Amino acid sequence: KFLHFEACYYQAIDFAIENRLARVEAGAQGEHKIARGYLPVEIRSFHFIADAGFAAAVADFLQREGRAVEQERAGLAEFSPFRCENEQKVKGTTEAQRHREE
Repeated sequence: KFLHFEACYYQAIDFAIENRLARVEAGAQGEHKIARGYLPVEIRSFHFIADAGFAAAVADFLQREGRAVEQERAGLAEFSPFRCENEQKVKGTTEAQRHREE
């Protein structure tokens, strides 16, 4: 019944814990991942676009998209399942990130 979550999420978490990995990337999309502790994080990539005009258009779009994505990430972080010791929700960080910062 829960094979998808076991194979896609829980096994990855177990592997990360056993191997002391600081992060597990669950991939894009899926608000259902938030309840399982996979909060949205910024991922960077770099690309070369040879055509200067097209590169400028893409750069303009990415600036606008970046603002929208950050707003969405911040909004989704409100649904974090993690709580601090004083029972306040941890916004925008994963449990592993919070422990590394302490």
